[in-house]
Amino acid sequence: MSMLPDFRYIRPTTVADAVAALVASPTAVPVAGASDLLPNLRRGLGNPEALIDLAGIAALSTIEETANSWRIGAVVSLADLVEHKGLHAVLPAIGEAALSAGGPTHRAGGTIGGNLCQDTRCMFYNQSEWWREGNDFCLKYEGDRCHVAPRTSRCFATYRGDMAPTLMVLDAKVEIAGPAGTRMIPLAELFADDGAAHLALAPGEILTVIEVPKADRLVAHYAKLRIRDSVDFPLVGVAAALKRDGDKIAVLRVAITGTNSAPVVVSLLDSLVGHPWSDAAAKHLTDRLNKTAKLQNTVTTSMKYRRRVLLATARRLVEQLWEQAV
Repeated sequence: MSMLPDFRYIRPTTVADAVAALVASPTAVPVAGASDLLPNLRRGLGNPEALIDLAGIAALSTIEETANSWRIGAVVSLADLVEHKGLHAVLPAIGEAALSAGGPTHRAGGTIGGNLCQDTRCMFYNQSEWWREGNDFCLKYEGDRCHVAPRTSRCFATYRGDMAPTLMVLDAKVEIAGPAGTRMIPLAELFADDGAAHLALAPGEILTVIEVPKADRLVAHYAKLRIRDSVDFPLVGVAAALKRDGDKIAVLRVAITGTNSAPVVVSLLDSLVGHPWSDAAAKHLTDRLNKTAKLQNTVTTSMKYRRRVLLATARRLVEQLWEQAV
């Protein structure tokens, strides 16, 4: 581990002050729990002029119920999501996903906004500085070549956040504040499928609120495969949400993490709506997953193994939801 770089520490108390600080320091980085950022800085991955601590902004630390949705501040901790009884009663999948992220101390410090905006990961990137220098660095940081796919011009570092797929299948939106004001976008639009630039945030913008609509009779779950059943990032993660209309599917959404440079909603599942869950429906789902997932080998498992587990996990998860839905 390297020493932390020198940086200024800024602790605003309003969103407007945080945006102003980001505009004034273009290389500054917003943080809350910093459980993702600090290990990277110790490895020499980044040299920000300033860290802007959002944890002091009271407006971003609340969970509010409205008539049609739940609004979750970006600095609400993952532990608070697990323990919030009102949210758990109607949207248990959110607490389920939060509980799967890291260990108890990670969840106590880590926030929902930080989990959504965490950096992408790669076995050639998340290494010590001397190791990366010995390999001529990489396309994601300080290099000019992706070691995973050397003949390509893009970075294949993988997104491994747990909260994003669950919130995406629940049709969540995010509120973003910046120099031009505030905008609300579907959560899926926050991400870009590029390991080196996976967040679609303009300079000076920060994620402030996650809004999750209420949905009657929609059931959802998140399933995660990892080497150790405690603190590891997902080898693959699958979230699914389903609503039944008698013996037919009324709504089916599936999203994945740990596979691509961004969390991805599996497309072209609408053809299953109006039909029962069946072997044919399961085959259509796994075919779509095969076309969607861009899996790579990791230091612990092969691409082939991860693909088999992804398909089996998704099928089993949707079958479980089909049985639970009423």
